[in-house]
Amino acid sequence: MEIVRKIDKKPYDRLSHVSNCTFGPLNEPMIWVKPKEIVEIETHDRFGDIVKIGKELKEIVKEGLLRFVNPVTGPIYIEEAKPGDTLIVEILDIRIPEIGVITASPDSGALKGLVEISEIKTKFLKIRKGKVVYETSKGSKVEIPVKPFIGTIGVSPEIETISTITPGRHGGNMDCPDICPRNKLYLPVFREGALFSLGNVHAVQGDGKICGTALEVSAHIKLKFDLIRDKKVDWPRVESPEEIMTICSDKPLEDAAKLAFMELIKWMKSDYNFGEVDAYTLLSLAAKLNITQMVNPLYTVTAKISKQYLQ
Repeated sequence: MEIVRKIDKKPYDRLSHVSNCTFGPLNEPMIWVKPKEIVEIETHDRFGDIVKIGKELKEIVKEGLLRFVNPVTGPIYIEEAKPGDTLIVEILDIRIPEIGVITASPDSGALKGLVEISEIKTKFLKIRKGKVVYETSKGSKVEIPVKPFIGTIGVSPEIETISTITPGRHGGNMDCPDICPRNKLYLPVFREGALFSLGNVHAVQGDGKICGTALEVSAHIKLKFDLIRDKKVDWPRVESPEEIMTICSDKPLEDAAKLAFMELIKWMKSDYNFGEVDAYTLLSLAAKLNITQMVNPLYTVTAKISKQYLQ
């Protein structure tokens, strides 16, 4: 029987603007975990679980109650992790509740100023039998398959402190739907112990997350950690049973795409014995590119290639 350590989220009134809303080298660890240890981590939703039926976001903002945005659980100190290593995070399971929330605001989103929104809108959506039930304002319903994933996940940067709202080389708010069960996330280690944190789980999200939120949920996430010693990746990477993929963030969007493709070429060269030009031309034939989000301070894209082409 597997032994699972459980790590609880902090109550809302004990959250910290530093340790729970930033990734940084001075954040004090909440717990120490060994490589190959399995943990179950409880996380808040994007709003710290305070947006509920009967208390919509508009009211919470008006009353000044929204003190924390995108809180994470952590930092978790990974024993033996040191700068120059790669942290492997294997996502084993994500359990979510039967209801989630999505919001849209006049002053946020990729189409801000183009879509007319007079005030903050909040929708609570039911999750039933693996489907999200979306009901329009005119009463029609559609069902969307659930695909839970971790929206914000990462480690401490080397010297700076970065908000949990911002993605980067350390991970952060990447909003990548491929950070999900069955997959492994590879993160560069910049500080002793990595100082790993995560949160902001989404029950489902479309490419781009264009209104600024996905279906935001709290969660219980089961993970297993491991290390690749003395080999550091430059940007977050994901491996699924079928694909390898790189996740990069920048502005403008095309710069993020260029970074992601260059990182994928590096991976193909180092681990799959490709020459640079062969990797470049093969990606031109067989790659996939997803805009994971275009609403955060930096935009994030994921470049992918199927393992069937890497034999």
